[in-house]
Amino acid sequence: MMLTVISPAKKLDYSSSAAAKNHSQPELLSHSQELLTGLKTLSPDGVCALMGLSDKLGALNYERFQEWQTPFTPENARPAVLAFKGDVYQGLDADNMTDKQLAWAQDNLRILSGLYGLLRPLDLMQPYRLEMGTKFANDRGTDLYQFWGDIITKEINKLLAASSSAVLLNLASNEYFKSVQPKKVQGRIVTPVFMDMKGGKFKIISFFAKKARGLMSAFIIKNKITDVEKIKRFDTDGYSYNPAMSDADKWVFTRDQT
Repeated sequence: MMLTVISPAKKLDYSSSAAAKNHSQPELLSHSQELLTGLKTLSPDGVCALMGLSDKLGALNYERFQEWQTPFTPENARPAVLAFKGDVYQGLDADNMTDKQLAWAQDNLRILSGLYGLLRPLDLMQPYRLEMGTKFANDRGTDLYQFWGDIITKEINKLLAASSSAVLLNLASNEYFKSVQPKKVQGRIVTPVFMDMKGGKFKIISFFAKKARGLMSAFIIKNKITDVEKIKRFDTDGYSYNPAMSDADKWVFTRDQT
């Protein structure tokens, strides 16, 4: 089995008409509820201070925390892969996936989350903002990494246990992948890196790299890739595997021009 993990996005969409026939409930929701108990005690100014937000964004997310409630239903929540918007999700383009493609993604793709821990694509999610790097003191420690501890890693290992050639494909940002404990992952970890030519050198350009992570996720889903070697065929938007710049578990994909 190859399990792919990606990051969430700050930008959310709860107004468009995109919908999936099926949905599921987040598996770590009890932990989310514990976090919300603390987050709901914050004032709007406290939310601003916690996350370095403007007054307007602080007020919005204060309201989101106050309104957050279970049970999650299609009326008050949305499948995560359709709710998140941003560079990665622009590349993923889940709105235009078929129900069969979304069902395949449900088994093979996970979204790391500061509030929800680990989300399946069709897990219902209420709007929130809580980045994994947030230093929110809680009963388990001083930040979200301590809050989640090895919980996310254990969930990943449960999924990888189904295969003797287990591979975790890391398409998440450094901030989010820090919530996974690599030494405890019971499988191989492969991390693709996307670089663009700029000023005569290959460089990681954040916007393009984020979008490329989404494009590769879509490539995997649409081609139902379970053999990690086959992602070396990824050639969307002009990227190609660069063996000279890659090593055993860090695979570099380069693009000469944008």
